[in-house]
Amino acid sequence: MSVFVAVVDTHSLAGAARKLALSPPAVTRAVTELETLLGVRLLTRTTRVVRVTDAGARYAEDCRRILADLAEADESVSGMHATPRGKLMLTAPVMFGALYVTPIVTEYLQRYPEVNAECWFLDRVVNIVDEGIDLAVRIGNLADSSLQAIQVGQVRRVICAAPGYLEQHGTPATPDELARHCIVASTAASTSEWRLHDNGESRLVKVQPRMTTTTNESALAAAVGGFGLTRLMSYQAAAAVAEGRLKIVLSAFEGPPLPIHLVHREGRHASQKARAFLDLAMDRLRAHPLLQPG
Repeated sequence: MSVFVAVVDTHSLAGAARKLALSPPAVTRAVTELETLLGVRLLTRTTRVVRVTDAGARYAEDCRRILADLAEADESVSGMHATPRGKLMLTAPVMFGALYVTPIVTEYLQRYPEVNAECWFLDRVVNIVDEGIDLAVRIGNLADSSLQAIQVGQVRRVICAAPGYLEQHGTPATPDELARHCIVASTAASTSEWRLHDNGESRLVKVQPRMTTTTNESALAAAVGGFGLTRLMSYQAAAAVAEGRLKIVLSAFEGPPLPIHLVHREGRHASQKARAFLDLAMDRLRAHPLLQPG
């Protein structure tokens, strides 16, 4: 199974051999024996490329889960359960990762010198199981799944602009007035419609951005520079608001707060590296005033 997964990951028999420090014939023999045992073709091999079949792709997902369970069982029985070690893989949204997760990761690594961390800070939902992630930060309501989630805080979506822009163009008093303002939108969120709440009723407000950007950081920079209104998570705008560089508007029309969860996939024998990080992250995030109600 380990050899097969390595072939799928590297898209190459030779690549799997290098990754596992095996000879190419040994890798070929292992895959052939596995296919013979199962009676199913897992890979399509030519002289130039190796492709996984549909059956092989499904089997690879099962293999990853089984191998992870075996590794956890080995850690538990060998005593590794007592000391965090190995590689911890985690993911979070880009700005949240930079502002809040990175300090926790560095503190964690200083505590546990036998652990290395790989951080995927991306504004997309990473599939924890398929990508082999130990822990993820999710902002927003969660879909039902077999994963475990621990709420550590909440944030809001806020509309904001620089005081200078508002002095020149006026402060919108209702969502309908957004139509006459310059809008900066990030493709990390919806760029053409903003969901607001009016007298307790959810409402989609169409906006026509003058500027669309791929990152929340650049939308924030444009708003701070006085170009127009933008919509961000409250934690993204918090520093600029506290410093007076941005002002929140239309706060009466904000939707309900969005929960922040730590999502993980602990098995029967939870690895100590994941458990130790969860404990530290829960303490640090729950203690942060910008991530709590009030």
